[in-house]
Amino acid sequence: MLLIRFCEESIAARYHTGKKMRCPTHLCTGQEAVPAAAGQALRSDDFVVSTHRAHGHYLGKGGDLNKMIAEIYGKKSGCSGGWGGSMHLVDRSVGFIGSTAIVAGTIPVGVGLGLSIKLKNTDQISCVFLGDAATEEGVFYESVNFAVLKKLPVLFICENNLYSVYSPLKVRQPEDRSITSMVQGLGCPAINGNGNDAIESYEKILKAVTSIRNGNGPVFLEFATYRWREHCGPDFDNHIGYRTEEEFEAWKMKDPIEAFEQKILLDNIIDKRMIEELKAGTQAKIDNAFKLADLAEFPDFCDQTWFSEVNG
Repeated sequence: MLLIRFCEESIAARYHTGKKMRCPTHLCTGQEAVPAAAGQALRSDDFVVSTHRAHGHYLGKGGDLNKMIAEIYGKKSGCSGGWGGSMHLVDRSVGFIGSTAIVAGTIPVGVGLGLSIKLKNTDQISCVFLGDAATEEGVFYESVNFAVLKKLPVLFICENNLYSVYSPLKVRQPEDRSITSMVQGLGCPAINGNGNDAIESYEKILKAVTSIRNGNGPVFLEFATYRWREHCGPDFDNHIGYRTEEEFEAWKMKDPIEAFEQKILLDNIIDKRMIEELKAGTQAKIDNAFKLADLAEFPDFCDQTWFSEVNG
């Protein structure tokens, strides 16, 4: 969680400096618990597909920090060869098959990966990260239906942060409709949870992963969480009126990192000195990643090597 938080905050601090990050960035500050927990519950050979807000999912899955920052800088050493930017991360070495700017665009890809797992008869899992807005796209229903029908090893993780860009749930979906209940109605086991509680998130994801590996078919998890920064970009946008400052501050009080830190201190699992050392070491790794990205080369416009490597 610290790696994801410090990385996102470092991107925000540097984004307007020198215009070196020319791609749009969708930061997940405040939503660190779910991707960190998922990364602990999944294996390195499991597949993950993600959304436009993909940094946390990539790092949680074990993605290379240096490669991700280089990618955001558009450099050849980036995980997508400098061609993808923030929203198009690919790293097959850790099972991160891709993210996209198209809402719900990777959901059928993740289900297709689940079908490939079943055809190859392995015990892998395909994990599909999505937001609450993706449940309003037709392809979501088609994909869940197919996964249930074929009993595919797919884990759907919905991070419900209440908003689609600037539109709250109440103007997008019927009042009092539960996304979890709706998915249950499609025949898919579905539960919800507190996405700002790292331990609860881990336990529920691990239970779902175990069920899927045992051949029981897909599972849908909905986690309530909240993004702190603007929909797209490094700044804050409470002043434009789509959410109140009071709501924002209330969710900040539920900071998943602060809550977890207090718990492990109270349980004597770690002491403050160890936490400060961990924070300093994490920030040092991130600062070094930015230095490496700054020094790296840009890809040759005519060089198609990366595309050939990705496509085998």
